[in-house]
Amino acid sequence: MTEVLVPPTLSVVESIGDLAEGRAWLDSLPGLIAELRDGWSLRLGAPWTGGSCSWVAPAELPDGRPAVLKISWPHPEMMGEAAALRVWQGHGTVALYAHDGVRHALLLERADPGTTLGDSDSLPAEERLLVAARLLHRLWSAPVADAGGFDLLSHVTARWAGLVEQRMARLRPGFDPGLVAHGIRLLRELPTTASRRVLVHGDINPGNILAARREPWLVIDPKPMYGDPGYDPWKLVEQIDDPFRHPDPAAVLRRRFALFGEVTGEDPARLAAWATARRVEDSLWWVSRGNPPSHRAMAEAAVLASVAGL
Repeated sequence: MTEVLVPPTLSVVESIGDLAEGRAWLDSLPGLIAELRDGWSLRLGAPWTGGSCSWVAPAELPDGRPAVLKISWPHPEMMGEAAALRVWQGHGTVALYAHDGVRHALLLERADPGTTLGDSDSLPAEERLLVAARLLHRLWSAPVADAGGFDLLSHVTARWAGLVEQRMARLRPGFDPGLVAHGIRLLRELPTTASRRVLVHGDINPGNILAARREPWLVIDPKPMYGDPGYDPWKLVEQIDDPFRHPDPAAVLRRRFALFGEVTGEDPARLAAWATARRVEDSLWWVSRGNPPSHRAMAEAAVLASVAGL
């Protein structure tokens, strides 16, 4: 079973295999798979190759229903996934069938056929964005009392702001210091000036929205936080197709943020400000990982800042 279910070509093996704690978890993984398979009486298929921090495979429940077994390498971002799926109760997301908090395992509804929104090329980009915006609107509408025990977005982005400052001073990537300062300020100010606070998905992108039968589309793989809903849309706007490859990127971005605003009631300029902050943070993170500075990414951040009216 070890050779079949944990092949070295899995993304999770490649991504955490160089870490001591990652190797220890990978060594324990075959045993975890066997325990969960037997404990939940599952029939398992070969694992899917994706998933940089988790082992994921198709499964069949004892009653014949298709499911998915997901076992995560324990790290902070994955800790709230089960709780968020309980809040959403399958309304726009895959349903949670079972959760093993000790083994960090989830038994989930399987989205069939499972085509990602990003791979649905038959739909124009704006139609796919409408799908995503409507799903986000539903997720944000779920009631959560007193943050529900989830990480506060304001705490997370304040920490990021400090890291951006440190990386800018230490790495000296040659980025526009005024633009970086804008990003740092936004990371600190946007979460504290939100008109409402919701349970945000945290990592919604075209690959985390799957075609399904129970509903046309279902969201997977949240990294939830509690805070400003304006945090969520940027990856969708950026990845549904590359807005910066269009002849007039600013016009495309204005239209896309306006579309999200029409569906969700959020201020399009505020969504663009969040996108600016996230692009600045990501650019400094990229350099901190030993990569060369991406001046293209910072030029794109400048376009986003102009769209936001900064």
